[in-house]
Amino acid sequence: MKSARLITAVAVLAVLAGGGVAAATRPTPKPVTRFVTDDQGRVLLLHGFNTASSAKSTPDGLPTFTEADLDREYRDMGTNFVRFLIQWRTLEPTPGTYDTKYLDKVAERVAWYAKRGYHVMLDMHQDLWGSDITPGKGAGNGAPGWATHLDGLPVSTDQPTWEMYYLEPGVIRAFDHFWNTTGDHPELMDHYAKAWKAVAARFKDDPAVIGYDLMNEPWGGTIQGAQFETGPLATLYRRSIAEIRSVDPDGWIFLEPQAVGVNWGLPSALPHFDDPRDGLPRIGLAPHLYPLPLDLGDDYTAGSRRWTDRTLGWWRDNMLRTAERVGGPVVLGEFGLDMSRPGSPDLVKRVLELTDQVNMGHAYWSRDPGPWGPYDDKGKPGPLVAAMARPYPRAVGGVPVSVAYDEKSRALTLVFDANATGPTEIYLPARDFPHGGRASIGEATWDAGRRVLTVKTKTAGRLTLTITPG
Repeated sequence: MKSARLITAVAVLAVLAGGGVAAATRPTPKPVTRFVTDDQGRVLLLHGFNTASSAKSTPDGLPTFTEADLDREYRDMGTNFVRFLIQWRTLEPTPGTYDTKYLDKVAERVAWYAKRGYHVMLDMHQDLWGSDITPGKGAGNGAPGWATHLDGLPVSTDQPTWEMYYLEPGVIRAFDHFWNTTGDHPELMDHYAKAWKAVAARFKDDPAVIGYDLMNEPWGGTIQGAQFETGPLATLYRRSIAEIRSVDPDGWIFLEPQAVGVNWGLPSALPHFDDPRDGLPRIGLAPHLYPLPLDLGDDYTAGSRRWTDRTLGWWRDNMLRTAERVGGPVVLGEFGLDMSRPGSPDLVKRVLELTDQVNMGHAYWSRDPGPWGPYDDKGKPGPLVAAMARPYPRAVGGVPVSVAYDEKSRALTLVFDANATGPTEIYLPARDFPHGGRASIGEATWDAGRRVLTVKTKTAGRLTLTITPG
């Protein structure tokens, strides 16, 4: 039974978000037409996890995760992407001083992914501002203590859910200082942007790092909705883009809309951002997806399922419109739920189908053990493993138009406009493709160790490639 306080808070937050769902009645926009590419120019379709929420609470800001864990993840699910959490508190422990040893440790873990052919998005993570809002309670993460100014305002730890902390006066004040709404700490946004410069300077030449997610789930404090996204949030993004570009001309820069409301499917007012790099802009969108019925504790069943499916449609349309305005690709930075709840595997499959339809990368939340993750606390695989072990094109030698997988016939169909960028690589899970796959066109080579079918096509133009079990 849901808390009345939670329902009231959600209603308040929806009003603060300043949006609505009327936009869903507009014509459906075209799929994203710009893509993240590899060094050959092939389009990358990114499938992976957030690694991991444990980075929020460890003293060194690093996830509890090993190379053996990564090997198992690939063996079981064939992922090729990670949204890797980093912490401002660990990066800049004192104002203007950057912990190079911390960056070295992050680089060590990035190398684990690089060795296995993964692509890495570095995410400057925060929830509820920082851990100093409730010292010793572990409620928040992200910002360092020196950047946390509550002005003596309270933060009650008696909360039915963690999201409720966002309505506490002290948390709101900490964000208001950061966004310079108070006018008392104009230096904080500059510190944050320069911290990104330090990260970009360290990873600009690392081929595994495709880009940077500038802020996890931005919260505007007393400023919400379009006023926040086009005002202080846009100011932070422009400053961070400039700092990153001063040292890294090529990395992708990913922007998140306001979390409240937008995560549920409401429109975003995030504006277009100029990219000072030479050549085509490399600024993309990295929204999150947490449909409101499930966020309130419902299961993906019956009436809640129908309402959630409508929400998914609103979210898709609104994010594609925002991507057109921003001018770049979409990578779904977070989605997930308690996999022990009824209907959860179906919801994961539904989201994966949605991202396939519009050529959108995704990172599931998260790789941690437990009911939300792929494995339990003892390492036993849960239902998420089966849901995520899905065939998909890892790299496309051309521009993808659509991807669809028919579970009954075990046929993966890729429609794409072929060009001369290189071969297409397709991951095929052992469950449905125990002996590899057969390609309907082109010359195919099977790598049983990586479970990757490489298909070379000589013909340019619109092609339909269907993969069936070999």
